[in-house]
Amino acid sequence: MKKFIQRLLWKQDPALYRSKDAKLTPSLRTIDLVGLGTGMVVGTAIFTLPGIVAAEHTGPAVPLAFIVAAIGAGLSALAYAETSSVLPFAGSAFSWINVLFGEFFGWIAGWALLAEYFISVAFVASGWSAYMQGFLASFGIKLPTALTGGFNPQRGSYVDILAAIAILAVGILISRGVHQVSRIENIIVSVKLLVILMFIVVGMTAIHPQNYSPFIPPHVAGTTFGGWQGILAGTAQIFIAYVGFDAIAANTAETINPQKTMPRGLIGTLVLGTGFFIAVSLVLVGMFKYSRYANNAEPAAWALRQSGHYLTANLLSIVGIFSALIAILLASSRLIYAFGRDGLLPRSLGHIDRKHVPNRALWMITFLAMILGSVFPFTFLATLVSAGTLVAFIFVSLGIYALRPREGKDLPEAQFKMPGYPVLPTISALFSAVIFWGLNADAKIMMVLWFLIGLIIYFAYGIRHSIINQEHQSK
Repeated sequence: MKKFIQRLLWKQDPALYRSKDAKLTPSLRTIDLVGLGTGMVVGTAIFTLPGIVAAEHTGPAVPLAFIVAAIGAGLSALAYAETSSVLPFAGSAFSWINVLFGEFFGWIAGWALLAEYFISVAFVASGWSAYMQGFLASFGIKLPTALTGGFNPQRGSYVDILAAIAILAVGILISRGVHQVSRIENIIVSVKLLVILMFIVVGMTAIHPQNYSPFIPPHVAGTTFGGWQGILAGTAQIFIAYVGFDAIAANTAETINPQKTMPRGLIGTLVLGTGFFIAVSLVLVGMFKYSRYANNAEPAAWALRQSGHYLTANLLSIVGIFSALIAILLASSRLIYAFGRDGLLPRSLGHIDRKHVPNRALWMITFLAMILGSVFPFTFLATLVSAGTLVAFIFVSLGIYALRPREGKDLPEAQFKMPGYPVLPTISALFSAVIFWGLNADAKIMMVLWFLIGLIIYFAYGIRHSIINQEHQSK
């Protein structure tokens, strides 16, 4: 038993990751990272979740849920910034925890990330589809009900065809190389930020102050609506908005001077994203009573159309969400590549083509996400992805305790250090744990099932085929 536990705690040599990841071309600058992060953080969530969370949990107080989530995500972002500056490897938390705590815990962190990434791709595509359907409907074009949403026989929908098409299109784009993608992403994000500013300015002309009263509705017993209970429940669902931090870190190996660039990209994304979240959610709940956003996957565009602002609503549909899909599919393909690089999944997934793209990992996640995004409902995906994000944040926060003693010894000295050590990493982990506890029972059950599947894969395949296992056997 002792030998078995020691085997689970075998740590990966960071030199191996430096060697393997050298085939990836460093081309991302600070502005590119902020573009990718903002494309994800200020993505689907900003246009969809404020309305849903307001109707189901918080009422007009949805900005408070974003602020609470930003505090927790901000603490985690500080941990991410330090760790990525010391361990600039593809795969983010998966690779970091492998080096710091051992292969087994690295796999658990990576498996949680896979839930985050994999489901995020489907979630973002599903949100984009809802907005695109609203855009087409403004021209009198309606798709058959069977093709308009996830599997729901009562509603009459069976597959979300637009979500599948969007994922496929982005997969083709990313296959051209990360440098080309970052340039396109920066253009799209710039246009999107202008659209968000348009929404704020235009929406402010349609605000009705009575919609803010009461700002925090009283708690309804037996539900997660109202009071601080509602705000905590809303925070747990909103946490998907901050998945962008890990999406940035996943591209560390393709970043120029990551020791300085990565912390700037992470913190810049946090500040920019939180400001836009608060502004958009305040305007949205001021335009219409929060209850009118119930079961509406495109509340921002709906509110604009109801107020007669069709042009701004349509711009939201076209560019508002697409950039998020680029960022998260790019990050998810790098995680699958890292699994293949380490031998925990078939090594063919760690292959890098002549364009310096892990194309096999990219197309695997693309096709699987097409299936998931076109079949599962939007709100189900939103809740489950938050769970994966929170697990990853807990691992990275606690990882600071293993990282700090090794800095300047067998690992490089950090260019950025998480302040408040040794107290703040614990606060960060506890914050994420409390929000995880606030998730609904379905999300917790699904995460338990997800981890059971991960454990089966690890003990049936990964533990025997991993590179670290072969290295130890050869000694």
